[in-house]
Amino acid sequence: MNESKLKTISNLFEGKEIRSIWDSKKEDYYFSVVDVIRVLTESKDSAHYWRTLKSRMIQEGNETVTNCDTFKLKAKDGKLRSTDMLETKNIFRLIESIPSPKAEPFKIWLASLGSERIDEVFDPEIAIKRAIDYYRKRGYSDKWIEARLKSILDRNKLTSIWQDGGISKDYEYAILTNEIYKEWSGMKASEYKAYKGIRKESLRDNMSDIEIALTNLGEIATLELAKEHKPYGLKQNKVIAKMGGNVSKVARDNLEQKLGKKVISNQNNLSYQYLDEKAKLEDKK
Repeated sequence: MNESKLKTISNLFEGKEIRSIWDSKKEDYYFSVVDVIRVLTESKDSAHYWRTLKSRMIQEGNETVTNCDTFKLKAKDGKLRSTDMLETKNIFRLIESIPSPKAEPFKIWLASLGSERIDEVFDPEIAIKRAIDYYRKRGYSDKWIEARLKSILDRNKLTSIWQDGGISKDYEYAILTNEIYKEWSGMKASEYKAYKGIRKESLRDNMSDIEIALTNLGEIATLELAKEHKPYGLKQNKVIAKMGGNVSKVARDNLEQKLGKKVISNQNNLSYQYLDEKAKLEDKK
């Protein structure tokens, strides 16, 4: 297969990543089999599950296995590893061999992935417009949406420079993000979410204009400091992240002094409320 015709992408089902490849020549997706098995079975070892299922299907003469292609995809450890992939129609066939209550929802999701997601691969502006429509329908102002989209762009720039500085693991990105948050807000991201009464929802989608601005400032400052000082490894990057967060803290302290009130709020933008007891955190300065 002509590698120039392939584009590696990721799709999410119920918030879980399914590594995918788009073949522009065939105009079809290839999906990682172990990723599909992981979301359908919640197996702790989806690779072992697939080896066992694959062996059984070969013995049964199931043609789905013979239609498997192998591509090198980035694994959790950041290395490229050979991965069994199936195109869309064969993924549907594979699902029939896996007993799972998620089979039908997954089929619906797979079918809906279709043209609109495919179009986004070639015209990212479509995805941006969809995001804008999503926020507008939920009552966000254009000013807030503009700041939110800018924060996504700035965040991507920051994670890229962290990667150049030797950061590769998810927990390392989380640690550095928390350094920025703790410095200017006094809370880690998880504590901030609990303070606002949210769980899986996006923290930034539940921030005020000022909170978004302070978050952006901390990350932009960290980005510029990292460019200047070129830290490498988690320890050095933590120092820079704290310095970046401090820039936001100074701005926050200055603004609160002039306003005469705190700018961090426990308000969120949810149209619903969790009924069980919320975590109670001390309102930190």
